[in-house]
Amino acid sequence: MTEDQLKQQFQQIEDNFNVALISNRVEEIKKCITTDWVLIDSQGGIIPQESFFYVLERGLLSHSTMTKEILRVKVYGDIALVTGRGQNTGTWHEQSVEADEWITDVYKNENEKWLCVLTHLTPVKK
Repeated sequence: MTEDQLKQQFQQIEDNFNVALISNRVEEIKKCITTDWVLIDSQGGIIPQESFFYVLERGLLSHSTMTKEILRVKVYGDIALVTGRGQNTGTWHEQSVEADEWITDVYKNENEKWLCVLTHLTPVKK
């Protein structure tokens, strides 16, 4: 598979992940991630999925928009590293938030499906 084909494949996977995230529904998000997925960000450090789901289910966090432009994909057997730039909007404790971030998602191919194992976010320096 060429580099462009890989980018297209993972752009679709990331787009599906974005749709799941803006649904704010845990069951939809679980379709895109492994059972041990974690989120890493500059404010919360390593955030286990249980903590992420907790704030979603209680309405403390919600996403209304989310986009990612895939810039780099590297596949190593059943592991893929996908790096891009993403923007999102939503609310955190009823306050409007927006983010512009560098995003690296680590994927694992499980049963012929790519599932996200880890998402690492780094704010874009303004």
